[in-house]
Amino acid sequence: MKNMNSGAKAISGKSSLKDYLSGYNLFSYFNYIFLTIIVLVTIYPAYYVIVASISDPTELQRHTGLLLAPVGEITFAAYKLVFKNPMVLSGYMNTIFILVVGVTINLIMTIIGAYFLSIKNVMFKKYIMLFIIFTMYFSGGMIPGYLNIRDLHMLDSIWSLIIPGALSTTNLIIMRTAFVSVPDSLVEAAKIDGANHLKIMMKVMVPLTKATLAVMVLYYGVGHWNSWFSASIYLRSPSKLPLQLVLRNILLANQSGGMTGGVGLDEVSQLSDLIKYALIVVSTAPILVIYPFLQKFFTKGVMIGAVKE
Repeated sequence: MKNMNSGAKAISGKSSLKDYLSGYNLFSYFNYIFLTIIVLVTIYPAYYVIVASISDPTELQRHTGLLLAPVGEITFAAYKLVFKNPMVLSGYMNTIFILVVGVTINLIMTIIGAYFLSIKNVMFKKYIMLFIIFTMYFSGGMIPGYLNIRDLHMLDSIWSLIIPGALSTTNLIIMRTAFVSVPDSLVEAAKIDGANHLKIMMKVMVPLTKATLAVMVLYYGVGHWNSWFSASIYLRSPSKLPLQLVLRNILLANQSGGMTGGVGLDEVSQLSDLIKYALIVVSTAPILVIYPFLQKFFTKGVMIGAVKE
């Protein structure tokens, strides 16, 4: 009788395990299908823009439904017109300058501010932190900001796109939390060896928080690359406009007719839609190329910066 009971329990245990595994597999399959659909829905618009930018313009206008491959003869005429346009090239150069200089200043300010806020027993640190957090919820607004830029004589200057946003409060808090997570024993050992605050910050804190720094580069870089609103307010000279504002002017104001580049107006009119698609590809390609190299640091960096003190 005892053996029968034990055998029944074994059979029951096997069946419950089998039911659990089958339920788990069913749930996993559902997740795979659902996430695959989400990926396809997310990727298709970008794929459509790339494929449409090299399609035949006449055939593209006639095409209906999903676009899975280039229609008609493949042409790169739109990309040739884009790169012949001096506004696009100057916009690229301005954006690269803003990106490199802006991200450098952003990182310097964020690292210094985060290190100061991570030091223990600093006088009035709690009140300084509250004052910084206050700026996350309340700002002066667009008009006071414009008057401030004007009084600082930065109107129609590329520096008006860099200096006002030199520090992000959110990124400062993430970086500060990452510094706080560094073991105190390492800091004490550096102090015993005679290191000052600058050496501790550069030799101890920064090397141990490289993942978070990579996230900061991504956050600040994407912000500078996509920024256009501030440029539309502060800049007047066409030669100083960043790429995204040039792109916006062409897309929204329908200025494709100005991109002749030695090509007839009739051809430019036919390539109008393709030019818009090509501009989107040209403006987003650098970020899409850089992101995979920083993606491996993304989750780790954000999680380190999210640990509660």
